Amino acid sequence: MSAAQGPAAKTERLLNLVLVLLYTRRPLAKAQIRGLVPQYGETASTEAFDRMFERDKDELRALGVPLVTEEIDVLHEDEPGYRIHQRDYALPDIEFEPDELAVLGLASRSWAQASMAGPAAQALRKLRASDVERDEGALIGIEPRLRTTEPAFEAVKDAVLSRTPITFGYRRPERAEAQVRTVQPWSLVQWHGRWYLAGHDLDRDDTRVFRLSRIDGTVRTAGRPGAFEVPADFEARVLVERSAPSGETRVARLLVRPGAGHSLRRRATRTSDTDGSWSELSIDFHDVDAFAAEVAGHADDVQVLEPSELLERVQSHLRGVLAAHEAGA
Repeated sequence: MSAAQGPAAKTERLLNLVLVLLYTRRPLAKAQIRGLVPQYGETASTEAFDRMFERDKDELRALGVPLVTEEIDVLHEDEPGYRIHQRDYALPDIEFEPDELAVLGLASRSWAQASMAGPAAQALRKLRASDVERDEGALIGIEPRLRTTEPAFEAVKDAVLSRTPITFGYRRPERAEAQVRTVQPWSLVQWHGRWYLAGHDLDRDDTRVFRLSRIDGTVRTAGRPGAFEVPADFEARVLVERSAPSGETRVARLLVRPGAGHSLRRRATRTSDTDGSWSELSIDFHDVDAFAAEVAGHADDVQVLEPSELLERVQSHLRGVLAAHEAGA
């Protein structure tokens, strides 16, 4: 299977189709849709496009997306049009349990990474340039997010795979300064949207769990590859679940630009306008590292006023993004 036909490409194509059909006030003909969705324009023939479009329509409807067929012009009944009504697409207010929110958060991160990427933005630019009456409000809540990564992830992952001891600075919530830890990295686990390293702490001679977002500075090797064996009965996820605290409720004060930060606005306990260019939000949070990653994902559309610990974590995430970008460049 080629990259263009892989699951990621298909997900992005379906999302682009949803964006286009949500963004129009009038039904679009198939020829218009082919010109607006970049992946359809790359098909080899009209027949290939027709087959792909029919499959995509069926899949969106199977997923519950209300894609409807409407008459474009009473004089051309043989030419159907397609669109998605915002009123049918929007969800009513729903209450979720904490574990359900965690799963939805993981899914939304994956969706957000593709949502406004190159082809999606290209589709919207084509809509703006075409003579298509647009519904600007239909896309509220579908917002571009800056993808943040844990700076320590690659080094820790490589150490786990090669069974190489590592050393790093580690910040505990109750301590102001990082402590040096030397660890046999046994396993990497993602739990509730966060990455954890589980392994044997050589300084304490016991198994320990380390959240990657709390690793401070560079991860360095402290031995040779293959220096240890992972116990056959070791269950990393069980250890992580037992070790992860729920945390106390804290309040963050944020400044958010108009038209941005919709996911944050929905969770705000208090909202007020400042000078017209920003909104000030108060939001409850439990986990400073997880919330910092979410805030950092909005880039310069969001500024942290307090607490200072959240501001420091956001800055750390953004430095990690910059480092990853410079390494890729």
